[in-house]
Amino acid sequence: MKKRFRLRDKERFRQVRDQGKSYIGEYCVLVTLPNGLDFSRAGFTASKRVGKATRRNRAKRLMRESVRLHFEQIEPGWDLILIARHPIVGADFHQVEREVVSLLSQAGILRSNSPKEVRK
Repeated sequence: MKKRFRLRDKERFRQVRDQGKSYIGEYCVLVTLPNGLDFSRAGFTASKRVGKATRRNRAKRLMRESVRLHFEQIEPGWDLILIARHPIVGADFHQVEREVVSLLSQAGILRSNSPKEVRK
């Protein structure tokens, strides 16, 4: 993802986490908060509960790629944080992608006018 669409500011990250609405899945948690901009941004995190650095990095890569594939379908004006949960360690990409799309739909920020096939 381009830098413009990444959520990296520590203060904003904390604000989204504290004030945003959470949607919980098996592999990750989605937290959303309107940002007042004409584009959306996404941030990714994995705590040490997920595992050592290689497992945390893999978890973030899986979530990042899932969001990247569907980013054009996300409504503009949102800050998103995806937080990895421990079961993501045993998940493959397609499971994570399905869950990310499901969480985005639950949050109501996925455009329905341009559906993209979720691989099975």
